[in-house]
Amino acid sequence: MGKSKKTVRSSQFSRQLLMAYALIGKRIVEEEQNGKEKADYGTFLIKELAKHLTEEFGKGFDERELRRMRQFFLTFPIRDAPRPELSWTHYRIPLRVESPIARDYYVTEVAAQSWSTRQLERNINTLYYERLLSTQNKGAALSRYYLWEGSSFLFT
Repeated sequence: MGKSKKTVRSSQFSRQLLMAYALIGKRIVEEEQNGKEKADYGTFLIKELAKHLTEEFGKGFDERELRRMRQFFLTFPIRDAPRPELSWTHYRIPLRVESPIARDYYVTEVAAQSWSTRQLERNINTLYYERLLSTQNKGAALSRYYLWEGSSFLFT
């Protein structure tokens, strides 16, 4: 059975929104910060940019969101095109996970298992990935989800 037009449009909008946020993050890093992960001390880049974007486009561009967009770009480079089934919130929640392997696991599982944002939040807060690793037979527990090969995940 095919997806409804509304679902397809919503998915396309979500993907475009994610790409826009990634491009804003990219611009902040590459053009405004000259490729540095953070702006130089004493500059008010994010604050000024937030003020300008909010005046021009309205709410949704406050300092906190711009920092998230910058972190989104640094964490999920554009070459890793956003998954159409995931929303901005699905990407935003795992940004606080320090381990890149754990973060990739959570994003992969959100897509594969259709976790809601609430379920994703709960799994991160209860250290689901870390508990899975501590099981007696972690290889069997993880093998049904993905195989680690270099820096890319392959579904089994």
